[in-house]
Amino acid sequence: MKSYNDSCAANDEFQTANNGLPHGELVRDLLEQRLQMPAIPTDRLIRPELDQHILSTLAPRKLLFLEAPSGYGKTLSLLSALSLAAESRVRWVALSAGDNAPSRFLSLLETALGLTDVTPPNGGTFEDHLSVLLVTRARRSSAQHDILVLDNLHHLSNPAVVGLLHQLTSHLPENLTVVMASRLPLPFECHTLELNGCYHSIGPEQLEFTRSETFEFFQQVRSESVITSISIDHLYNLTEGWATPLALYRRELVHGDEKRPLHETPSVERFLKDSILARLALAQVKSLRVMAELESCSDELFLALEGTVSEQGMVPSAAAERGLPLKKVPGRGRWYRLNPLLRAWLQSPVMAGYATRMLMASRWFSQRAQFPEALKHALLSGDNDEVIRIASEGTEALLLGQDTASLLTLRKSLPAPLLERSARLRIVYGWVHAIGGQFRQARELIETFSPTDWQEQEARIYALKAFILRGEGFVEPALEMANKALAGGALSTQAQLVTQIVRASALCAAGYFQEARDANRIAAKLAREAGDSGSEALAVYAHARIELGKGALGHAEQLLRTGLDTAMQELSRPARIGETRLQLNLVLVLWHKGRLKEADRLLVSCMRHAEQTRDLGLLLAMALRVLMCRAQGRMDDAFVWIGRAERTMQAWQVDESLYLPVLEALKASCWLACEQPESASQALKKLAPYRLEGCVPELFPMIPGLLDCLQVRIDMFNGDHVRAREHLSDVYRRYAEALPWGLQLHAGLLDAVLQTEEKGLAAGRRQLESVIRDAAKEHFISPFAELMHELRPLMEKSFRGLEPCAFTKALGELFGIESHKAPLETLAEPISEREQGVLELIAKGLSNQEIGDKLHISLHTVKTHARRINAKLEVKSRTQAIVRARELGLL
Repeated sequence: MKSYNDSCAANDEFQTANNGLPHGELVRDLLEQRLQMPAIPTDRLIRPELDQHILSTLAPRKLLFLEAPSGYGKTLSLLSALSLAAESRVRWVALSAGDNAPSRFLSLLETALGLTDVTPPNGGTFEDHLSVLLVTRARRSSAQHDILVLDNLHHLSNPAVVGLLHQLTSHLPENLTVVMASRLPLPFECHTLELNGCYHSIGPEQLEFTRSETFEFFQQVRSESVITSISIDHLYNLTEGWATPLALYRRELVHGDEKRPLHETPSVERFLKDSILARLALAQVKSLRVMAELESCSDELFLALEGTVSEQGMVPSAAAERGLPLKKVPGRGRWYRLNPLLRAWLQSPVMAGYATRMLMASRWFSQRAQFPEALKHALLSGDNDEVIRIASEGTEALLLGQDTASLLTLRKSLPAPLLERSARLRIVYGWVHAIGGQFRQARELIETFSPTDWQEQEARIYALKAFILRGEGFVEPALEMANKALAGGALSTQAQLVTQIVRASALCAAGYFQEARDANRIAAKLAREAGDSGSEALAVYAHARIELGKGALGHAEQLLRTGLDTAMQELSRPARIGETRLQLNLVLVLWHKGRLKEADRLLVSCMRHAEQTRDLGLLLAMALRVLMCRAQGRMDDAFVWIGRAERTMQAWQVDESLYLPVLEALKASCWLACEQPESASQALKKLAPYRLEGCVPELFPMIPGLLDCLQVRIDMFNGDHVRAREHLSDVYRRYAEALPWGLQLHAGLLDAVLQTEEKGLAAGRRQLESVIRDAAKEHFISPFAELMHELRPLMEKSFRGLEPCAFTKALGELFGIESHKAPLETLAEPISEREQGVLELIAKGLSNQEIGDKLHISLHTVKTHARRINAKLEVKSRTQAIVRARELGLL
């Protein structure tokens, strides 16, 4: 008998002959036992969107292919979706290496399709046998719709069996759907099926958990205080939603006595060894460990380092084709990166020759003018001479690359005398500190210049000062300093580019949008002339910020997506901070438009890259995470994110002026959502110095106006509507015609609430409808989410009278108001504004005399208004008038 390890089936004919049974009968009895759907775990995560996505692909004569490495939940996802396919019969086949013989595979198909009575043609081929099965199946028109699942398809490697698979999927009967699940790519060509609309695929990106699903998965242990929100977020970043390690770790938390890091948990380690690495030779495992030393790797880079490993292994592209958890790096062609969990596990212990490989990688990047990567790997190698050489040869490239994490590490290792001798190096590191938000240290370096050095470097120093001032939030001084730098005429192309971006930012913050666009056009032109796509991405980012300030969300989104698509075309260069900023601002646009799921998915990758490169855009990412948690009512998580942002900025030694106003504003907003106005007031008091100085943070240009709006909201919460009106009027006076669009919507909504209190429901409703019409043009829904508490009473009374459209439907979903209710009845003669005011006071229980005193009208006039109200509402008493007015949405 042949071994199953030979990838061949055992000799069934010989086995049945010994038992005296007819040919194949015992085999079919055994095979029937294998056609059982696995049990569904009761503690699985319910994923309705994935279920519906899978079900939508299961039409007759279609092929669905699930491809993902081990542990991504292919089987469980199919089981969950198919449990909802009540009208179809599921025939589940769990394949093994023993099914690699054509005869065994055909026997499986016969049994699965209920065609055991079909006699194979005498002397025919395997293909003839399959053709007979398919024709017979097609002729049985009464047969119900079957879904044939071929799980573990990666076990089938015999070319003859692969040919049968291709034949099966190319000639599917009308009442049959085939689903295949595999760790490896589909073993036959499928482009014809795809072009004919008969092929669908689901990969790791759809199968892995999202961040929100990961939080839901750990909800029970989190509610029992076994794990914190920060830990869950770390787990998601480490696994990227890899389902099996997360499930094993949750099990360890529930049943284990000792909490350990994820990659040191025994069950997770066993999974990585047994399911991921067990199929690999020792040389192949060493290859993976070399890849784990690098953040990302291409075949060419790996081959350059292969000489430091004794055995010949496998290149990254081959590892990906073997079904290992590697992903392509977006926009970089055939560059790959390991799943962070597997990478962390493979990095310990450090493999011999690590320093040599890092130095070789540094020189490999240097030869390709990728100076930030060259510097990073030189630092990892510990070769200070190489570090200094790269810094002296590529300072401008390093500056434009903005890899501040590597540059700040370099700063710590540079000898102090070297900085003292080189004015140029001090300028460079002044920029390094400023880009990293360390404005005080940047100023200290500038102050060390001698008069001679100052005169030689004057224009560059002015440019650096302009960048520092803008980073600190000072608009007019930054603009003045930038103009001085440009007037000097001694700036390099790169320095001019950065200075023009500073000018554009300052002009935008001041409300001079056209002038800001002119400055940005110059910056974009300089970037194109320099041939630097990283700087061009920064120029696109600046342009998008201008459009955001104007409220043009659609144009901003188009700019950001175009910029990202353009950046992705350059395959030989690692992603730069400019691209991360494009992604972050795209998240911001999606947040403003209420597309939270898209924003959440993109935000995860943005945060990871911003943290790795020490990009201050991480502060914006964390602020957006706070806003999302707040909108979802997860206030504990919102405060956790504020604390995490504060700790990160402190660890990075970022100046308080950059992050404190943002975090205190977020705290005030969250305290208001928790109905704690005193705590919100305390947060605003801490910001008094910044508000007096008129600081406008570069990452958050709307902060000053939003702080004023927060003060209005606190006044309203305390019932002081007079003071609230005064503060709101101050906002309009301060900005005049330069009021940013998002802030204008905030102020307009607050005005609607105040008008309701001051002039009655009709006035508030008119103002609300006006703001909604404006916001609907760009689907600008975030101000409504921010002010949900204040707006809810007015929105509930006004919603049914709004003109139906996509935006009002989204508002209904946001406020939980049904949009399918019948439209409001209209009165033959509408209630006038004065009558509306009288009606609202009647509803408050005031007497006619009290109403006259409050509105400064005579008792006779009040009675006249009351009679007209009753006539228009067709009622006879005050009580009936109130009831009828509420039915009509007038109260």
